[in-house]
Amino acid sequence: INWKRNKQNFTTLSNHSRKKLTLYYTVIMFAVFACILLMVRGSVEWAVSSEQASEVAEVAQDVAYTESMMLANGMYMGDDLGQRDRFFFYVFDKAGNLQNYSRASEQLEHSILEVINYAPVPIGDVSMVELKDSKNKKAVLLLTSTDIILNHTAVGTVFVGKDVTAFYKGIKKSTYFMAGISMIALIIAAFIGYSLSGKVISPMEEAYERQRQFAADASHELRTPLAVVMASADMLQSDPSITSPICKQVIDDLKDEVKKMTKLVGDLLTVARSDGNAEKLVVTEFSISETFQQIIRNMQAIAEQKNITLTGNIPDDMVYRGDQQKISQLIMIFVDNAIKYTPKGGEVSVNLQEKK
Repeated sequence: INWKRNKQNFTTLSNHSRKKLTLYYTVIMFAVFACILLMVRGSVEWAVSSEQASEVAEVAQDVAYTESMMLANGMYMGDDLGQRDRFFFYVFDKAGNLQNYSRASEQLEHSILEVINYAPVPIGDVSMVELKDSKNKKAVLLLTSTDIILNHTAVGTVFVGKDVTAFYKGIKKSTYFMAGISMIALIIAAFIGYSLSGKVISPMEEAYERQRQFAADASHELRTPLAVVMASADMLQSDPSITSPICKQVIDDLKDEVKKMTKLVGDLLTVARSDGNAEKLVVTEFSISETFQQIIRNMQAIAEQKNITLTGNIPDDMVYRGDQQKISQLIMIFVDNAIKYTPKGGEVSVNLQEKK
């Protein structure tokens, strides 16, 4: 295990995952905003068009009734009868002759008459027509037609329409405005998504760091027991009272396995230390006297293996404030190195005193 390389890979992976989660969140929010925008636009357009179509149909009925009354009374009026805001109508007899009108704008009239003459305009139904005026500008119209009834007979047709371009331009502008607000909201949502994805990945990073720390701590803690087992195995191997070949073979096998474990623990400690990140300290108040005494007891077997006298001058009940585990590991390393580099038959003395 190369913790340093894996840490870099994990950091790269977590950053990639964070960006990927943010992208997914942004795409989902974009789809949500787009659906909301389309539904709002569709509902507004439907509400406006249905209201305007209903009004056009009512005006068509009014104009047809007025025309039938004028025919019944035997007179025609060529003025703008029934003139209303943005409304227009044209009345034709059965022969296709124009009988009465309320003119549309001059820029649109030619196109409107072409639609009336050459395109089917539904009777009793309202249709939307898109035209271009004389200045090549787009216009949106609502058109309908209805028969003029006199004595239960259709004697003509009235075509009624309304220019609703301004309404649809307003809907278009409001759509752009809502789209702009949605983009701002989408950017804010992306930042929020990036922050939330960081919070999701943070526990994973903490778990990875705890795993690395566990490897370092475990390797420290396992060194001493393995050394004690190895020293005990050496003592048993040199004991002349053990003559059984089976026992000697068991001791040899035990030493081989301990050597393998010692090498594995050493490698694990090396790669765990290769990660240069600062480790968090757990500061507590503990008896450092007991810590020293325990370490000296644990290292006695290793010292005896090299015929080294290990003594300690440790005062009782001395208290220290710090990270107990890190301090214990540090003392263990000092004593271990002292034994390792002291010649056989030498002496290692461990002294603890309070600094004044």
